[in-house]
Amino acid sequence: MAGNIFPERPPPPSKDQTESAIEACLVVQRRGVQMGKKPFAAVLVGPDNKTVLLSHSNLDHVNHAESSLARLASSHYTQQFLWQCTLYSTWEPCAMCTATMYWANIGRVVYAASEDQLAKLTGQGNEKNMTMAMPCRKVLEGSQKDIEIIGPLAGLDRKVIDESDEYWAPLREAKLGR
Repeated sequence: MAGNIFPERPPPPSKDQTESAIEACLVVQRRGVQMGKKPFAAVLVGPDNKTVLLSHSNLDHVNHAESSLARLASSHYTQQFLWQCTLYSTWEPCAMCTATMYWANIGRVVYAASEDQLAKLTGQGNEKNMTMAMPCRKVLEGSQKDIEIIGPLAGLDRKVIDESDEYWAPLREAKLGR
C-alpha cells in the first residue's frame, strides 16, 4: 500500500550487530564526556542493521541524545524508512525521548542499560539527572504503533554502567561531602 508508514521491518539485529552498535554509542558517549557532557549517546542504524546513519550525544537537560537524534532523523528520512531503522542507546530512553522516537516513527529501539540502573547509579535527588520511574515500555503502553523494544542487554549494561560511573562517581561523592 502506497504511503504505508509501517513497512515490513528487517529481522532483529544479531548479537554481533548489537554489540557493534552499542560500541558505536560508547564511542559517541566518550567523546561527549570529554567535551563536558553527560554520559548518554545514541546512534541510528539503517535497515541493514549495519550502517550507522546518525549519532548524537547528550547536549543538556532537554536535548537528550535520543530525542535530538530522532528529531534530526525525522527531518532527513521518511517515516517509512525510519520504521525500518533501529535507534541504539547506551541508556533506556526516558519518557521524552521515547515519545520523540514514537512521533519520528522509529520502529525499533535497543538500549544497553535500564532507567532503573541509571537511577541507582546517579543516586536519589541527583540534580544533574532527575530520573523518572517511567520505563520506555510503559510510555508506549496503549500507543498505536508496535515499536519493538530490546533491552536491557546483559553484559553490555555492565559495560555502560562502568564507563558512565567515571562521570557519576565524583558527583555522588561531592553530594556526600567526601
